[in-house]
Amino acid sequence: MILLINPAPPLNSPWYIGQKVPPLGLAYVAAALEKGGFSVEIVDNYLLEKPIEHIKERIRRLNPEIVGLTCSSVAYRGCVEIAKIVKENLPSCKVVVGGPHPSMVPGSMLQHPEIDYAILGEGERAIVELAAQITESKESLAIATIPGVACRHEGKIVTNPPEFIRDLDQVPIPARHLFPMHLYDRMVEYLDAKPADLMNVVRGCPYNCAYCEISRLWGQTCRAFSPPRVVEEIEDLINKHGSKGVYFIGDNFTVRKKYVLEICELIKKHQLDIEWVCDARVDHVSRELLKEMKSAGCQTIWFGAESGSPRILERIRKGATLQQTANAFKLCKEEGIQTACSFMLGIPGETPSDWKATFKFVKKLDPDWCRFNVFVAVPGSSLYEEILEKGLYDRMDDFVAYVRTEYFNYESILEVQRRFLRDFNRSPKRIFRKIRREGIFPVLKKSFRLFSSNSSKPR
Repeated sequence: MILLINPAPPLNSPWYIGQKVPPLGLAYVAAALEKGGFSVEIVDNYLLEKPIEHIKERIRRLNPEIVGLTCSSVAYRGCVEIAKIVKENLPSCKVVVGGPHPSMVPGSMLQHPEIDYAILGEGERAIVELAAQITESKESLAIATIPGVACRHEGKIVTNPPEFIRDLDQVPIPARHLFPMHLYDRMVEYLDAKPADLMNVVRGCPYNCAYCEISRLWGQTCRAFSPPRVVEEIEDLINKHGSKGVYFIGDNFTVRKKYVLEICELIKKHQLDIEWVCDARVDHVSRELLKEMKSAGCQTIWFGAESGSPRILERIRKGATLQQTANAFKLCKEEGIQTACSFMLGIPGETPSDWKATFKFVKKLDPDWCRFNVFVAVPGSSLYEEILEKGLYDRMDDFVAYVRTEYFNYESILEVQRRFLRDFNRSPKRIFRKIRREGIFPVLKKSFRLFSSNSSKPR
């Protein structure tokens, strides 16, 4: 059997996200393995936060042939620790790592003898082929040629570029039945409907934002599950898990207008009782599209606006202007769709005047929700390489770089983030809007937590 593990967040990590949601990446991998005939179990220790002894006991009891670990740069140390425990207790068990970090720097994983293989990019096809080779005891040469797999072979690290899955409908519906769904926070901040779940229906990105690694991880061509397959998964969520809401995560949901229109048409045709949210780029919405989305149950759109400074937008190669952002928000309000957005703070080259321009722009947009995220660099983006090359950081946690320039360091930019969050959320207009939406007691409770908190964490 195959055991998949989502490691617990590092202790006291600023990257810890309080809301617990099922890890979609592992759910897709598990579904592909089950379709391939393998028995699979999942331990989501990000949810459970069990001590390492619990993981050790679970490994001993299940006695898997293969253990798969999902690994971000933040969880790097925890993944290596689990791999060592696997080998100490089951020396013949093969350890496979996947996720953003192994995809960007596979050698950093394979330098540890406890880790046998790394999966690069999409994992569904590569993990099934790799598992088949391992369980059939094939020679290492056969494994060393699998696309999307990195391994040690004849004293060297061999890295095979991934082959992206052209027809995503070949990928089965995520194996949510392997998760304790009742333990998760099945709610979306931007939706009234509960329970609500996440779906990812588009992979790849044709853009080249300096801070992002998605195009390297999933390729520069947008590929999507077909509209009938999207509706099939929505129906699966409704019928098997009682879902009332869906959040389509991924900035490129609206890149292809015809695609979204067909999804909307099918949602209405199937009379699905579902509310939904999506991510979108500001330059990929129109009045016609928004009208159809609203009629099919869209309640909110989240936009990654990133900065109110034209200079910084150009610096990060966002490919969108302030005017396009303002127009997108205006259209949403006119069509009755709520707006949520995020802005980044702490980009190298930013100055206090850029932060001032950002907050001024936020007030002009008047979104229903807004987050200010502190930029922390991880492998895979061009900005990360620049930061390392120019020494624009004051400390590293393994592979994570905390930016420092003449204008700020990590701690000082957190102060800016805290101030912006307070100032945004305490305006009377925003408070009354929240009370209408959520009720007075939940708003008072959230406000108390916000204003009494002594720390603010990046996402």
